[in-house]
Amino acid sequence: MNKPHSLYIGLMSGTSLDGIDAVLAKIGPNGETSAQASMSAPFSPELRKALFELQSPGPNELHREKQAGNALAIAYANTASQLLKKANLEASDIAAIGAHGQTIRHQPHLGGMAYTHQTLNAALLAEKMGIDVIADFRSRDLAAGGHGAPLVPAFHAQQFTSSENLAILNIGGIANLTLLPKNGEVTGFDCGPGNMLMDAWIAKHLGNAFDENGNWALQGKVNEVLLQVMLADPFFIKVPPKSTGRDDFHLYWLQEKIANENYLSEDVQATLLHLTAHSTLEALERHAPQTQKLIICGGGAKNSALMNLLKVKAQHFFKEPVEITTSDSAGIDPQLVEGLAFAWLAWAHKEKRPANLPAVTGAKGPRILGACYPA
Repeated sequence: MNKPHSLYIGLMSGTSLDGIDAVLAKIGPNGETSAQASMSAPFSPELRKALFELQSPGPNELHREKQAGNALAIAYANTASQLLKKANLEASDIAAIGAHGQTIRHQPHLGGMAYTHQTLNAALLAEKMGIDVIADFRSRDLAAGGHGAPLVPAFHAQQFTSSENLAILNIGGIANLTLLPKNGEVTGFDCGPGNMLMDAWIAKHLGNAFDENGNWALQGKVNEVLLQVMLADPFFIKVPPKSTGRDDFHLYWLQEKIANENYLSEDVQATLLHLTAHSTLEALERHAPQTQKLIICGGGAKNSALMNLLKVKAQHFFKEPVEITTSDSAGIDPQLVEGLAFAWLAWAHKEKRPANLPAVTGAKGPRILGACYPA
């Protein structure tokens, strides 16, 4: 007999380093998932600074990373506790928490010595919440020869269905695509920077965490020469499976591309906006030219300038019209999709179901993902 639905919490803090999304998910016996409540909390300035500094090598890294992992577990616990209070639930009502942690290194290209590391003291989170915690989702796929990323395509395939050739574009700090052809295998890959470079550039020049609605980018003009220099990065022509992160795309990468040119800062921001739109659409056209519908989720879906640019540029990349919309059209807040995905990954672990897609990550085969820290 199928079990009734269970409640899980998904905790997500992505490459944008903007904060924590907590989602309460109701998951049925076949993995059908719906959001019941959500809570978002920004990182404290101290935690954001600590996590940002860990993105690059520095002194006393081990100590600083462990301290940041503790602080992140406490921040996760505070946000999850607020979510439980909002939903009028107790810890005993929750089957498990799926916690992504914060990626500080992602090196899948090192053959037998490849690794990925998401900082989080998951044991401390389990202790504070009194709920089983499933974490470290990427390592098992990496051990099987995969990239350990992206992990959300398996959830996208579960959640989004269509009679059309469908693609899902998640625009967080990094942008990744899930390709869901109506006849064929589900595939997916990271396609390049999403919000990350735009966030870094506006933080450097205006002190803002992000460019709301792309308003600053709209004040500038795209520099086509700089755009082509950026698009010449070898990552963009790599054949999937492929994944990326701050190891590849960061502020120093951008400054090297700018070199000693005297660009207006708003023109650079406009060019970064075009970089995200161009690189994602170029990847989609190269790997799924028959796409009929593109659903966008993640923080980038809230950037109206980026959404408009994607719609305009798509007309130049595709012979036939592509419907471009957000996951709101499927009844899911774009900001909640990744949190729901990690709740679903925790469910898959508990149910002993493989949750990677070898065609996406390059792993040798399906694997059960995550490590459990019992309450």
